[in-house]
Amino acid sequence: MITRKSTKIHGLEFISHIPKSQKSEIPVLFVHGAFVAAWCWDEYFLPYFAQCGFAAHALSLRGHGGSDNWETLSLASMDDYEADVLAVVRHLGGRVIVVGHSMGAMVLQRSLRRMPAAAAVLMASVPPEGLFGSTLMLAARDPDLFKEINLIQYTHPAFATHRGLQRAIFSERIADADLGRHFARMQPESQRAVFDMSWPQHFFIARKHEVPVLVVGGTDDALFSPAMIESTARIHGVAPVMIPDMAHAMMLEPNWQVAADRIVGWLSDVCA
Repeated sequence: MITRKSTKIHGLEFISHIPKSQKSEIPVLFVHGAFVAAWCWDEYFLPYFAQCGFAAHALSLRGHGGSDNWETLSLASMDDYEADVLAVVRHLGGRVIVVGHSMGAMVLQRSLRRMPAAAAVLMASVPPEGLFGSTLMLAARDPDLFKEINLIQYTHPAFATHRGLQRAIFSERIADADLGRHFARMQPESQRAVFDMSWPQHFFIARKHEVPVLVVGGTDDALFSPAMIESTARIHGVAPVMIPDMAHAMMLEPNWQVAADRIVGWLSDVCA
């Protein structure tokens, strides 16, 4: 039996899936990326991790989903997002397993040294070199896709086409109904945070040697290439795990369970 709860912590939307029988005493906290909120984890990952015996939680960063401060979202910085994550970690108390996707993975790397993390999983992370280089490469490689991503990033996801959104973060295998449902829930992102991530992040990332880190990427990610995922892995002294036929939005793809199982298996080994 799994209990789902939705509440607020310090004004932040907080969704939990708690199994009646837990195989791990360490909770898992999921941190979303840009343009989405905790709902992206609530779709598949939270119930699945609870089914696997983990107390699974996800927060919506300020101005996202059901969290407060929508009106000041454009002013939110990466430092603000770090503060949100650390506030929730303190609420959970004790050690926590943290899982971040894309922007959320960079938020975790910037705040990892200030939390009692038992393990960290970085999914399709913003590379340590920042967004600027990957943006230039995308503009040269696929101008049409570059245009669609700019519509998402600098206006509102609603100005992009379904096809453009699919090419940017999903695979061609996703069902039209699922694509439309996810598209309808996407939202603007803080341009301040996007600016913060545009530049090299090495200064903000401090490797925490005692914390096991898993770096996961998708071979079909249109935003971050395998070389960029490998760059993240090098920072943490590990080899990346690349999931075949996986696009950027790993937790919402039709083959999401492949990524989930790799993470659950790794956690079972390092947090046993």
